[in-house]
Amino acid sequence: MSKKNNSIADTTLAEMRCALAALEDKKGEAIKVLDVRGKSSITDFLILATATSEPHVKALKSALDAALKEAGVELIGQDREVGSGWLVVDAFDFMVHLQTEGVRDYYKLDQLWSDAELLRL
Repeated sequence: MSKKNNSIADTTLAEMRCALAALEDKKGEAIKVLDVRGKSSITDFLILATATSEPHVKALKSALDAALKEAGVELIGQDREVGSGWLVVDAFDFMVHLQTEGVRDYYKLDQLWSDAELLRL
């Protein structure tokens, strides 16, 4: 971990690792954690994950919700409507974007935040 990463609060790191474990367990693809501190006014980190289908988006969201609830992570907002190919979970310090491949390719959040540091947790 770089020196910059060491300044991330332990709780935020633990919460993001919890989210990542849930996404990896349900076979989320192309998972990335972007450090957008100083670049975004709404959050510090973005977690991007690709789902293979709309039912997979739903499964990822369900696993993520359960894991974060069990870890005591308080969410400040989340999408509840399935069907758009894109769901967002807002945990204040980090946001999780779950997208189908087509939606991720279309909106290109990876490119939009290309100046953000890619974290390896």
